[in-house]
Amino acid sequence: MFDTQLLTDAAELLELCRRAGLKIATAESCTGGLIAGCLTEIAGSSDVVERGFVTYSNEAKQEMLGVPRMLINLNGAVSEKVAVAMAEGALKHSLADISVAVTGVAGPGGGSKEKPVGLVHLACAGRGRRTVTNHQIFPGDRADIRDATVQTAFSMLRRAATEG
Repeated sequence: MFDTQLLTDAAELLELCRRAGLKIATAESCTGGLIAGCLTEIAGSSDVVERGFVTYSNEAKQEMLGVPRMLINLNGAVSEKVAVAMAEGALKHSLADISVAVTGVAGPGGGSKEKPVGLVHLACAGRGRRTVTNHQIFPGDRADIRDATVQTAFSMLRRAATEG
């Protein structure tokens, strides 16, 4: 299901978090649980992965993560502000130390001139830390966009785990 490189990166991230004593929460929209799924594909991940939220709908973002409806109405679900609210909401609604959130347009439809297919907003939050954001327009088809999003989320989590 996951390519070898993603699984290798997941195992390295888990070991890094294990050594740092950090637990992770994920808040996923366009990846539909792939980040948490890839992490939990690795045996022993339960000591690092605290929980994952799959919040594909706007209602789920509001109910599960506390993303304000007005924030979604003003900015759209695919926006930096919503990604930040998702990452911070994942921390608030979990026992994790760091979280990553992703929201985007994975395609093949649903894109617009302002928010094209491939646009993904990511946010990484940590207790007592500044929330870091990233946005990319990933090329390729739906699978390529989602895989690139998982890889970028892992990179952000690695950075958060090493910056302690």
